[in-house]
Amino acid sequence: MKFGGSSVKDATVIKKVIEIVKGRIKKEKAAVVVSAFGGVTDELIRLSKEAASGDKGYRSGLEAMELRHLTAVRELVKVANQSAVLANVKVRLNELDDVLHGIFLVREISPKTQDFILSFGERLSSYIITEAFRDAGVKSNWADAVQFISTNNEFNNAQVDFETTNKQIRKFFKDAQGVQIVPGFIGSTPSGEITTLGRGGSDYTAAIIAAALKVRELEIWTDVDGIMTADPRKVTGAFPVSHLSYEETMELSHFGAKVVYPPSIQPVMEKGIPFRILNTFNVNAPGTLVSKKSVHFDAGIKGISSIDHVALLTLHGSGMIGVAGISMRLFGALARHHVSVIMISQASSEHSINFAIRPDDVATARKAIESEFRNEIILGQVEPVKVEEDMSVVAVVGENMQRTPGVAGKLFSSLGRNGINISAIAQGSSELNISLVIDNKDIKKALNVIHEGFFLSHQQTLNLFVVGTGTVGGTLLNQIRSQFEYLKDTHHLQLRVVGLTNTRKMAFAEHGVDLIDWKQMLQLEGKKADFGKFIDRMFKCNLRNSVLVDCTSSGDVAAIYKDVLEKSISVVTPNKIACSSPYNSYKALKRTAALRGVRFLFETNVGSGLPVVNTLNDLIKSGDRIEQIEAVLSGTLNYLFNTVSAKNSLSTTVKKAMDMGYAEPDPRIDLNGVDVARKILILARESGAKLEIKDVKVDHFLPEYCQKAKSVDDFMKTLQKYDADFEVKRKELEAKGRRWRYVATYKNGKAVLALKEFESSHPFYHIEGSDNIVLFTTMRYKAQPLVVKGAGAGAEVTAAGVLADIVRVGA
Repeated sequence: MKFGGSSVKDATVIKKVIEIVKGRIKKEKAAVVVSAFGGVTDELIRLSKEAASGDKGYRSGLEAMELRHLTAVRELVKVANQSAVLANVKVRLNELDDVLHGIFLVREISPKTQDFILSFGERLSSYIITEAFRDAGVKSNWADAVQFISTNNEFNNAQVDFETTNKQIRKFFKDAQGVQIVPGFIGSTPSGEITTLGRGGSDYTAAIIAAALKVRELEIWTDVDGIMTADPRKVTGAFPVSHLSYEETMELSHFGAKVVYPPSIQPVMEKGIPFRILNTFNVNAPGTLVSKKSVHFDAGIKGISSIDHVALLTLHGSGMIGVAGISMRLFGALARHHVSVIMISQASSEHSINFAIRPDDVATARKAIESEFRNEIILGQVEPVKVEEDMSVVAVVGENMQRTPGVAGKLFSSLGRNGINISAIAQGSSELNISLVIDNKDIKKALNVIHEGFFLSHQQTLNLFVVGTGTVGGTLLNQIRSQFEYLKDTHHLQLRVVGLTNTRKMAFAEHGVDLIDWKQMLQLEGKKADFGKFIDRMFKCNLRNSVLVDCTSSGDVAAIYKDVLEKSISVVTPNKIACSSPYNSYKALKRTAALRGVRFLFETNVGSGLPVVNTLNDLIKSGDRIEQIEAVLSGTLNYLFNTVSAKNSLSTTVKKAMDMGYAEPDPRIDLNGVDVARKILILARESGAKLEIKDVKVDHFLPEYCQKAKSVDDFMKTLQKYDADFEVKRKELEAKGRRWRYVATYKNGKAVLALKEFESSHPFYHIEGSDNIVLFTTMRYKAQPLVVKGAGAGAEVTAAGVLADIVRVGA
């Protein structure tokens, strides 16, 4: 059982360790390897550097370290037993003080001295922990690793003499009684000089002992529940993997998983001894078992790992094609200059070789390669080395990948839909690992996209950026809140509002705005609204499955749709301006969305929450041909014509429509036919027509002096002047038993708006309130048009239509 620094950082945690070991030794024998108290090794390195530089500040650091260890003794050992333990700890700390003072005097530190200093971390912690075990009634013995782990004299990273070490371990443990508490990380040369085992040293100590004794299992206790599917600091929803093979663990560790260091567990791998990663702070968690065999995982992969901040170098040129020995020369030159290569990718044409290295090695690598290929570069057969910096490597790992079809397809399509460009790809023939090089700014987004695609395919998260919190936007936010649990539980879709803005305030919350009190949050925590900064922040967030939801009628917002789609962010909107803008702009938006694999949805542009646009698209996709569209598309105008009466004048009814949210904030858009013109234009375009807004013929039913009003207030005043004349016309219509409907017609490539009269035999006669109705006459629906009818205005139905489009993005 090995306990790392976080598991022995203080007395409270050490007491947990004692209880854990007590539970184990009730059933079987156990040996315990411990690291230095959390952070002590780094502190010893710092103190030694300060002393070597002549900085007296090392003294205060040493005093703090002494206090920490003596405090641990006082908290772990009963008062009656403390004196001898405190004295022994003090003796060792005095020895450390003497060595540091010597370094301070000579202003120099050798690797051998550095190892001796670093050994104090584990030697102190293991001794104190041994005494704590004894005080807790556990029969235990301090087993000094320098007595049985034999190494060469390569200080700082000593190599173990396994033949000697294994014999000494078996001899030591043969007659050992009770729990043996072993300091990790250290060994000794044949002459007795203390050495350290390098990175992952305490794990290595535990693995060496486990292999020598052929134990049943090695347990590595740390502060996480096991090896995770991804780094939980970067990936929401990462969880522990129950079982991994040695090879899978090696791959994940190589590409950044920090729980284990591959060389440190090599001894148990060679003997086929399983090891388990467990959490000292959550003893009930089953952890991750690592063994010879991989266990099938439905996801097809076991984990995702990454290395941030690498450089991608490319050697390319026509002179490389078919020439033997290019790779040998390239990697030989790198090896001679001690440049480690993280990943290699080569074009099948042999025209180029890509490889990833650490940024610190770029200058050395470039110089080595250009020296090796000096002649070819001069002759133009090979180009100078191309360097792309600030990149990251992502690795997808799992032995079952080779038996699971579509893993690569899912991986690349998920990244593509989210606008993540891949600069290089490497895959082994065993398909244990697919590695990708991407821009470092996309790393968090990529990890979440991949993780969600493989491990959470049953649950998708959409990150929403909502512009406009007025009548429609505010209603939408409330609907998202009320439907959140239903969508999550039934449709496995989680809607997370990350950004929110109106004309006054804007706010962001990467993990989601609390929609219970979004108004208060926006008011109290929001910053001054700046639409440009809002969009920049959305781009910088670079979140997977992002959606811009535009609930405004703003041309400025509509103008940035293309830029948003270019960033692989979907757009959902009831704003009609973009789709009724110049035809080429409209087509560019549709084309960009298709190329980027995102959605541009605007169902509520026509008919509010009615399925008008989707119905039209379905007809065309199925091979039908549109011959005519007749529609009452203005809920506002229909409400007016259904409500105006002797008691309700035209101007009074318009004011009511505005108050109820049936009309645009500027009612002239509705009453002058602008809104209906945009809607029929959109339907005509979706039918395949190349029309502009100027091509829509508009029959105005208001007098010219109303149409020319310069402001909303002026318009309402002039409308009052028209009330009497309008009432005369209304009475004449009522006497004929007819009703007015403002009808939009598209036929033979032409779009026309006109105020028409209908008798009771026509479907348009019977539409009530603010209802809309659309009649599609098609090649298949010729004798009897396809009818779509229902509420065509109002915040509730419009917001519901927007929400339905958002859900379609996640479908």
